[in-house]
Amino acid sequence: MTQIIDGKKISQEIKEEVKAKVEALQAKGIVRTLAVIQVGNDPASAVYVNNKKKACAYVGIRSLSYELAEETTQEELLALIGELNQREDVDGILVQLPLPKHIDEDRVLLAISPEKDVDGFHPMNVGNLSIGRPGYVSCTPAGIIELLKRSGIAIEGKECVVLGRSNIVGKPMAMLLLRENGTVTVCHSRTKDVKEITRRADILVVAVGKPMLVDETYVKEGAVVIDVGIHRDAANRLCGDVNFERVAPHCTAITPVPGGVGPMTIAMLMKNCAEGCR
Repeated sequence: MTQIIDGKKISQEIKEEVKAKVEALQAKGIVRTLAVIQVGNDPASAVYVNNKKKACAYVGIRSLSYELAEETTQEELLALIGELNQREDVDGILVQLPLPKHIDEDRVLLAISPEKDVDGFHPMNVGNLSIGRPGYVSCTPAGIIELLKRSGIAIEGKECVVLGRSNIVGKPMAMLLLRENGTVTVCHSRTKDVKEITRRADILVVAVGKPMLVDETYVKEGAVVIDVGIHRDAANRLCGDVNFERVAPHCTAITPVPGGVGPMTIAMLMKNCAEGCR
């Protein structure tokens, strides 16, 4: 019988652990603080920012909210980040993406101090991950590793395939699986015979941003399938990059959408904030 990996349950476990850690820090007079910056009024971004604030309140992390107008200049945003970098009472800085088109996202992310980059996007943190040094790790891939471990799924010695090579999910996911002693292959839009490769995978992580792309023809019998995508189908229902109904019967374990990978991202953000790099 296929195991449905419960991201809601596991993310709640992590938040409870973070809450206990934050309470222990507070008992020593240490208060963790996350600064969240949103530029413009993108509705999806507003929902994500609100969810992050709620998670902070739940685990006991102080949150500072900076809701800036759409017309905020790049210089004004960089000045705010510079100020937050200098503040001793701020442990983490998060800039909600996407940013308005007149602002260079790369320059903004580079401006955040690596020691406060709780999203794990700064090149220094990415570099630390690649050579096995401590540092913040991108929240979604880190959450996937927790999903696997806490569901009793061994990574060591397994053939792992990552479908997608984005900087936010695909590349760090591959490095984390490698760190856990998996044998890792990354497939992307230029890969030849993708299905031939994905059908070898004991663990298949799908992060391509294309709704319902992966069906049973991509999957080896008995594989573990992790679906990172989130979309709306023709009936306006949430769906992933994987056709769940067709793939699930062929898996030993699979993440649903919603309720799989999604809840883990904010839980791991809270974990990053509580642990701190400074």
